[in-house]
Amino acid sequence: MQHVPSSPGNRQMGVRRFGRVNWIGLATLARREIMRFMSVWQQTVFAPLMTAGLFVAVFALALGRDRGEVMGLPYLAFLGPGILMMTVIQNAFANTSSSIISSKMQGNIVDTLMPPLSAGEILAGYLLGALVRALIVAVVIALGMGLLIGQGIAHPLWALAFIILGAALMGGLGMLGGIIAQKFDQMAAITNFIVTPLSFLSGTFYSVEALPEPFATLAHWNPIFYLIDGARYGIAGVSDAPPLRGLIVCLLSVAVVLFTAWRWLRSGYRMKP
Repeated sequence: MQHVPSSPGNRQMGVRRFGRVNWIGLATLARREIMRFMSVWQQTVFAPLMTAGLFVAVFALALGRDRGEVMGLPYLAFLGPGILMMTVIQNAFANTSSSIISSKMQGNIVDTLMPPLSAGEILAGYLLGALVRALIVAVVIALGMGLLIGQGIAHPLWALAFIILGAALMGGLGMLGGIIAQKFDQMAAITNFIVTPLSFLSGTFYSVEALPEPFATLAHWNPIFYLIDGARYGIAGVSDAPPLRGLIVCLLSVAVVLFTAWRWLRSGYRMKP
């Protein structure tokens, strides 16, 4: 067998990859994604806090004390976890989708595709950016809820698990949306007609047990319902569905979405600007 001498470029790639994973490239991509949204923190961190605060203020003023209790909780205590998770998943989706569609429209998506990064490494880099943004937003809103309505955290590990799963699921869906869309208006259509309705109609503002049939049954087929319900269990200690069932549904949904995103990245499907 003919021996092919290693070039400086090959040696450099061997050093950079540290085995099977290009950790330096992965860290660089993740850092780029984090710095991208942190450079406009007023829009990506402060604005969600204001939106969540407005939701609480509007419902508090509109309903007052007449709303009574939901699932044994004061309505604002019931509402808080739903608003937190709704904001988390919307920001995770926006982070990955806006990054990919912006790169495609500006023609610099090649800067992500050309470096020695595998499809799994690109996927992980984008998801880390979405996860960091989701966790920052969750912490900021949780602190605000604690100050405004005295909202504590009943089961911190459950809450953290569902927040991470929500960021992974919606970050992956954001990547799929960014890959499919070729223009900003197509991305806006996906957000306005799919993501926003699913997040609003998943038990954020009400218990799905109050829905008539067949809508109550259909709600249990929506993975976002289990994210919101799981966050409510983790924060307030109550839920419409068993938390373990919600955890399993969310894990399976994340696996399907991330596998699809990995296949599309690996094949280069619709990734040209």
